[in-house]
Amino acid sequence: MTKEKTFKLVATAASGLEALVGKELRDLGIPCEVENGKALFEGTMETIATANLWLRTADRIKIIVGEFDAFSFDELFEKVKALPWEDYLPMDAEFPVAGKSIKSKLYSTPDCQSITKKAIVNRLREVYHRPATVPLAETGAFFQLEVALLKDHVTVTIDTTGPSLFKRGYRIEKGGAPLKENMAAALVMLTNWRKDRPFFDPVCGSGTICIEAALIGHNIAPGFNREFVCETWDWFDAAIFEKVRKEADEQADYDIELDIMGSDINGKMIEIAKANAEEIGLGDSITFKQLALHDFTTEKEYGVMVANPPYGERLGEEESVRKLYKEMGEVFRPLKTWSKYILTSDLTFEQYYGARATKKRKLYNGALRTDLFQYWGERPPRKPREE
Repeated sequence: MTKEKTFKLVATAASGLEALVGKELRDLGIPCEVENGKALFEGTMETIATANLWLRTADRIKIIVGEFDAFSFDELFEKVKALPWEDYLPMDAEFPVAGKSIKSKLYSTPDCQSITKKAIVNRLREVYHRPATVPLAETGAFFQLEVALLKDHVTVTIDTTGPSLFKRGYRIEKGGAPLKENMAAALVMLTNWRKDRPFFDPVCGSGTICIEAALIGHNIAPGFNREFVCETWDWFDAAIFEKVRKEADEQADYDIELDIMGSDINGKMIEIAKANAEEIGLGDSITFKQLALHDFTTEKEYGVMVANPPYGERLGEEESVRKLYKEMGEVFRPLKTWSKYILTSDLTFEQYYGARATKKRKLYNGALRTDLFQYWGERPPRKPREE
């Protein structure tokens, strides 16, 4: 396969984050179209490497091998078999097929998966001249396939990412209800924070939001510390990832001084947060300290606060969590120049916080519907223009 071959690609994302993924792609110079839970784009192997390395808020980058409508299993079989699988899968490829079917005539997902698998096996047997009596070895490189049906429209994809993009590789340990790294990055990107301003997470847990803010502040590619499954494929040119990683390293600003702080009442969590920040080389960019929320004070101005407090989902937790929300209101409200962004699934949050949000944004933290309650601070005075 040539380096210049153009692939149809999709970046998948949690519901509510797809617009951010689209913005990230466009900022990388990659035109795209945003749909529910995904951004569609085209590109070469270099585009695949760039998207995997740089996208902070996406889940995976997949190659779309084919799209078509199918109303019967025979039609599904024939149309899958007609796709050029030999361009992607070597003779010994290991290729499990995942599946989903929504509002489609072919509603049985296991049947769709097994028929797709059978069609690909038949195609590869013919191309590689293997007898029907001998099973394909499947001892080689790993290719995760998916057949997805939505209203009888079939999309067949290959995942290029491997473990999801949120697995940045720096979390040695995590707390009880950890926030995924890509969701933490999204929370930072949805604020008005700029790297010359203070940033604070008052309930930082294992430090994920602060670490993601530091990665953004230093312009470090979030996938810099990990590998991707497409790097194990013999047709994927290894020199491309080498080039993209080298360029990413050159673009990082390791020297900028950032003012990022995280605090938590739990000392053990602070130790974990420090270890995680050290793991990715950002130990000097973030200050973590054990601190009860009501003890927080600051003389700093025009900062940004991002918090993912407990939601009180478990039985008996509701009261203590709402007490925390009330405390947040009392501590944060006097900070007029600070903007505060608080994520919770408790839709009565404003009542306990004691103020209406400037704006709310619906996001899904996993399967859980949450709202990002935004309280915008006063803007800094404009600097007089120099003559």
